[in-house]
Amino acid sequence: MILIYIDNSEGQVKKASLEAASYGVALAKQMGKSATGICVGNVADDALQILGEYGLEKILNVKADYLNNFDSGSHTKAIAKAVAHTGAEVVVLSHNYNGKALSARLSANLKAGLVAGATDLPNTEGGFTIKKSVFSGKAFANFSINTDKKIVSINPNAFGLHKNDVTLSVEAFDAGLSDADVKVKVISVEKASDTIPLSDAELVVSAGRGLKGPENWGMIEDLATTLGAATACSRPVSDVNWRPHHEHVGQTGITIRPNLYIAVAISGAIQHLAGVNSSKTIVVINKDSEAPFFKAADYGIVGDAFEVVPKLNEAIKAYKAAV
Repeated sequence: MILIYIDNSEGQVKKASLEAASYGVALAKQMGKSATGICVGNVADDALQILGEYGLEKILNVKADYLNNFDSGSHTKAIAKAVAHTGAEVVVLSHNYNGKALSARLSANLKAGLVAGATDLPNTEGGFTIKKSVFSGKAFANFSINTDKKIVSINPNAFGLHKNDVTLSVEAFDAGLSDADVKVKVISVEKASDTIPLSDAELVVSAGRGLKGPENWGMIEDLATTLGAATACSRPVSDVNWRPHHEHVGQTGITIRPNLYIAVAISGAIQHLAGVNSSKTIVVINKDSEAPFFKAADYGIVGDAFEVVPKLNEAIKAYKAAV
């Protein structure tokens, strides 16, 4: 049995969970096993039906008002209870904020081997070996898990979404939780509105100190709007409060793996590259032809961002209008 953790927020399934479901279903098929999801939080059965489009046939749903906000301790207990209930051999999670908090706890709770940040399905011929990125994405390594229970968290956008429409059944599951199991109480939530979360974004437009000031960010936001992309920034930009800290990508910020990353006026220091170099396609726009970022780029434009970005935006608009 493969057990898949269904991450959710405000009663809705996160995109990361669709990828985890795709991965878990593919792994179950490869191993000749079945796959079941575990959802912890006040999520309606109807909201979970989207997971049937990605091959998941059954979900254990733990619903309660006191689980509305993520709490790693209570969620770990619920998953462990589901593992015991189903006899699951492998637990699959997304390697996002919640998945990182849960995977280490689960590893200790279940005495299970863990590979965090897997990039592909494991090799199950004669064992259980998984490839993951190491050294801030500069290399890959293969790790073998030899314990009876195994935990795998997958890097966002590493495996992709794979449609496989089936009929999904949702079963209420009693994980033996109570309000006392929730140790972290959320007092308030400040949420960015009308923006695509960086962790879910497939397209990202980012900029650095070369934009000279926060007043010039309008063209970055315009390009992001045209593309349907999220916005991001380098650490120096967030440090001086030109942009909010939740947009900071890099080794000390958010690590992202979008399908397209456009870096505008960012030199490409190693700390920034560590957070974005797993992007499938990197486009760099910089007037300094010697900027280190060009060495990591798939495509590069040497030019003034204040001239290139508006022209690029208009060209994309014209293309979209013509198709």
